[in-house]
Amino acid sequence: MVRSIAKLFGREDLGQDLAEYCLLTALLLLVGLGIFIHLSGGIQAIWGNANTTLSATPAQQTSSGQPSLP
Repeated sequence: MVRSIAKLFGREDLGQDLAEYCLLTALLLLVGLGIFIHLSGGIQAIWGNANTTLSATPAQQTSSGQPSLP
Protein backbone atom coordinates (compact mmCIF):
# COMPACT_ATOMS: atom_id res chain seq x y z
CA MET A 1 0.00 0.00 0.00
CA VAL A 2 2.78 2.42 0.92
CA ARG A 3 4.69 1.53 -2.23
CA SER A 4 1.69 2.22 -4.45
CA ILE A 5 1.26 5.65 -2.82
CA ALA A 6 4.99 6.35 -3.23
CA LYS A 7 4.79 5.38 -6.91
CA LEU A 8 1.80 7.68 -7.35
CA PHE A 9 3.73 10.65 -5.97
CA GLY A 10 6.83 9.65 -7.95
CA ARG A 11 4.93 9.94 -11.21
CA GLU A 12 3.99 13.58 -10.66
CA ASP A 13 7.47 14.91 -11.36
CA LEU A 14 7.90 13.18 -14.73
CA GLY A 15 6.87 16.33 -16.60
CA GLN A 16 8.89 18.64 -14.40
CA ASP A 17 12.04 18.36 -16.51
CA LEU A 18 10.13 19.16 -19.67
CA ALA A 19 8.60 22.27 -18.11
CA GLU A 20 12.01 23.45 -16.90
CA TYR A 21 13.55 22.93 -20.34
CA CYS A 22 10.68 24.86 -21.92
CA LEU A 23 11.16 27.76 -19.52
CA LEU A 24 14.91 27.74 -20.09
CA THR A 25 14.40 27.70 -23.86
CA ALA A 26 11.93 30.58 -23.64
CA LEU A 27 14.39 32.60 -21.54
CA LEU A 28 17.20 31.99 -24.02
CA LEU A 29 14.90 32.93 -26.89
CA LEU A 30 13.97 36.22 -25.22
CA VAL A 31 17.61 37.06 -24.51
CA GLY A 32 18.57 36.23 -28.10
CA LEU A 33 15.70 38.30 -29.45
CA GLY A 34 16.74 41.25 -27.30
CA ILE A 35 20.31 41.03 -28.56
CA PHE A 36 19.12 40.75 -32.16
CA ILE A 37 16.88 43.81 -31.85
CA HIS A 38 19.67 45.79 -30.19
CA LEU A 39 22.18 44.90 -32.90
CA SER A 40 19.77 45.35 -35.81
CA GLY A 41 19.66 49.11 -35.24
CA GLY A 42 23.44 49.28 -35.61
CA ILE A 43 23.39 47.14 -38.73
CA GLN A 44 20.67 49.31 -40.28
CA ALA A 45 22.76 52.40 -39.55
CA ILE A 46 25.79 50.88 -41.29
CA TRP A 47 23.75 49.99 -44.39
CA GLY A 48 22.10 53.42 -44.36
CA ASN A 49 25.48 55.16 -44.24
CA ALA A 50 26.82 52.96 -47.03
CA ASN A 51 23.75 53.66 -49.16
CA THR A 52 24.05 57.40 -48.61
CA THR A 53 27.75 57.36 -49.44
CA LEU A 54 27.32 55.28 -52.60
CA SER A 55 24.35 57.24 -53.91
CA ALA A 56 26.11 60.58 -53.45
CA THR A 57 29.28 59.87 -55.46
CA PRO A 58 30.28 62.75 -57.76
CA ALA A 59 30.60 60.51 -60.84
CA GLN A 60 26.87 59.80 -60.82
CA GLN A 61 25.81 63.42 -60.31
CA THR A 62 24.78 65.66 -63.23
CA SER A 63 24.94 69.44 -63.32
CA SER A 64 21.41 69.65 -61.90
CA GLY A 65 22.43 67.62 -58.85
CA GLN A 66 20.24 64.67 -59.79
CA PRO A 67 21.69 61.21 -60.38
CA SER A 68 22.14 60.35 -64.03
CA LEU A 69 20.25 57.46 -65.55
CA PRO A 70 22.31 54.60 -67.04
